[in-house]
Amino acid sequence: MFSTYSQVDLKGTWQGVIIKDGQKTEQGNILFLNLTLSGKTVEGKSREEYYSTDFYAVKKIKGEFSENLLKFKQMMIEKKKSNSKTTWCLFEANLKYNDSTGYLEGRYQSTDCRQNSGKIILYRSTALFSNDEKTILNQSWIEVFKNDLKIGLNAPEIRMKERSEFVFEPIYFDVDEAIIKQEYETFLLKMIRIVNGHSDLRVQITGHTDSDGSDLYNEDLSRRRSQAIIDFFVAHGIKVDKLNIEFKGEKNPIDSNKTPEGKKHNRRVDFEFIYK
Repeated sequence: MFSTYSQVDLKGTWQGVIIKDGQKTEQGNILFLNLTLSGKTVEGKSREEYYSTDFYAVKKIKGEFSENLLKFKQMMIEKKKSNSKTTWCLFEANLKYNDSTGYLEGRYQSTDCRQNSGKIILYRSTALFSNDEKTILNQSWIEVFKNDLKIGLNAPEIRMKERSEFVFEPIYFDVDEAIIKQEYETFLLKMIRIVNGHSDLRVQITGHTDSDGSDLYNEDLSRRRSQAIIDFFVAHGIKVDKLNIEFKGEKNPIDSNKTPEGKKHNRRVDFEFIYK
């Protein structure tokens, strides 16, 4: 049996955080890489920025890339802005691309400053690299990124892929019940990750029933089913303002109410993404 190895294309700009050993993630500083590849040879530049300042350093880098492992060394500082308290160290790094999370991450070690090592976490950027004092992006993005790491979100390009490939499924309920079955929790948790990974995304939650019972009772039962989903989502980290609830009672069946199987299909909650 033969297997093929798929290597990611690293060329372009990557952005993320560089975190010195002993620091927490939220204390890390801004790092950009701009890479060009020729075979296994990598050349390019790095740009480091001190958060909430206009201090920066652009450095020339050289290295190699093979089997999703990037090894590079900062060769020299080309441009910088700093003060008497700012030290720009050169470093070398070994980073690996994780095709599950979309992050390029690993360790660095300074080549000219003692006791300066740590970790780097980057994701693919759509920004244009800057070689001078002009910042690449408003620095507020780094706080969003650090929070993404804290709650375990994948890189933006992976989240976009997950959203585009996500397939909605109804959640079915037992007769006269508004209790979520355990078998649906994995699906709901996956939806939560997708919604929390996109600031422009909300969820439409619509409850339904079969035709047994009065219109008034079924409307309330469909409301309770929708509310059960809301409660689950909120308990697992979705903010209420990202959720929209509807309840249709027995008005929108998707199957016949004349058979037990048809009624089972009608006792459901449906979902839809809403884009702000």
